[in-house]
Amino acid sequence: MELETLSIRLLRDAVSELQHGFARLPPLEAEAPDSARFASILGETARRMQNNLPYFHPLYAGQMLKPPHPVARAAYAMATWINPNNHALDGGRASSEMEKEAVAEIAAMFGWQTHLGHLTGGGTMANLEALWMAGQLYPGKAILASSQSHYTHERISAVLKLPFDKVAADSSGRMDVTALESRLQRGDVGCVVATLGTTGFGAVDPLPEILRLRDQYGFRVHADCAYGGYFTLADNLNAPARAAYDALPQVDSIVVDPHKHGLQPYGCGCILFRDPSLGTHYRHDSPFTYFSSAELHLGEISLECSRPGASAVALWATQRLLPLVRGGEFADSLSTCRRAALAMAEHVRANRKFILTVQPELDIVVWAVRAESASEASSLAQRVFDEAAKNDLHLALIRVPAELLPELTPDQPTVLCLRSVLMKPEHEAWLPEILDRLSKAVEAAEKPLQ
Repeated sequence: MELETLSIRLLRDAVSELQHGFARLPPLEAEAPDSARFASILGETARRMQNNLPYFHPLYAGQMLKPPHPVARAAYAMATWINPNNHALDGGRASSEMEKEAVAEIAAMFGWQTHLGHLTGGGTMANLEALWMAGQLYPGKAILASSQSHYTHERISAVLKLPFDKVAADSSGRMDVTALESRLQRGDVGCVVATLGTTGFGAVDPLPEILRLRDQYGFRVHADCAYGGYFTLADNLNAPARAAYDALPQVDSIVVDPHKHGLQPYGCGCILFRDPSLGTHYRHDSPFTYFSSAELHLGEISLECSRPGASAVALWATQRLLPLVRGGEFADSLSTCRRAALAMAEHVRANRKFILTVQPELDIVVWAVRAESASEASSLAQRVFDEAAKNDLHLALIRVPAELLPELTPDQPTVLCLRSVLMKPEHEAWLPEILDRLSKAVEAAEKPLQ
């Protein structure tokens, strides 16, 4: 196989174009590195980086790792010659404007024509800002999230010193609305986190029902779409998921990670608020940075200070090439990922050696290896995982509540299951190869241990 390298030549041309914009400056001799030592260290770096799983390859079907688009890689690298800081316009004039434009396009994807928002270092920081805002508006009140939500919500709530409770999930991995209403009746809830695309199953919480409860009980609704947000553009969601995504314009805040399905390098998250007036909660004075412009600085609507302008440049360039519109090339790639997951789920369901846990709503498939008991199934899953890796098929593992697998004797509370995130469009074409290698891994795992 070969890594994509065309972008390297195009990057050289782009850096030359960037240089032309500064031709008016007095000559400055660029310091040339010692080429032999430079090459030696780069070669050593490349060899060290070989100690990685092939996250970019379709045979990597494990965790949420998706290669950046070549234009994102090239635009990010080009921006580092300037190395802008998007905390203030003083340090990132062009890249700040590009960030505002790119973030506005993401907000429009969710149906918001006005918003308050910016990029972050990732979903954790973006979710922290959303829950921090909930604490500002409902001080001391509890944060609720599904038991299948990302662990970051509980951890962030502890950092913010806000009460946190988990709400039970149903048999599909979605938040149980009956359990949610029971908890709401205590009257001390300031924010409910609805996850549209849980990290474990890719489940989509029933947002329309959560919003109806908001009307009755009065709390903020934060949509954690860090992984699943871009699927709002897909054309092949099931009816409950489609209804949840269509309700997103009604929530109070949204988090999405462009460094997951948005084809960006790590780290690039995004926080959006529906009400722009919430920017007053960020108000602060800086004696150091805000001097070159009377316009709004991104640092004035962010808890983070220094942030890489290169992330904004890469995102802007990617969205210019692949607009965030339904029916476009980018949207079609998401639908392709979902088709691959549905096809894999159908194979798992038809295979007598497997048990499908839940029907995938996005592009994550989770399944158990059939056995008599939860402990035996867990042991087999670990062996299949190890055997697949020996044959260059890389899956992931996840612990699932035993009650989701009634076919197994529940001799332990959880079952270790196999999990695939089919988030590369190439996964659809590679599915026969993936399934063939999976079958061979099962055969090897079933052999008696020597």
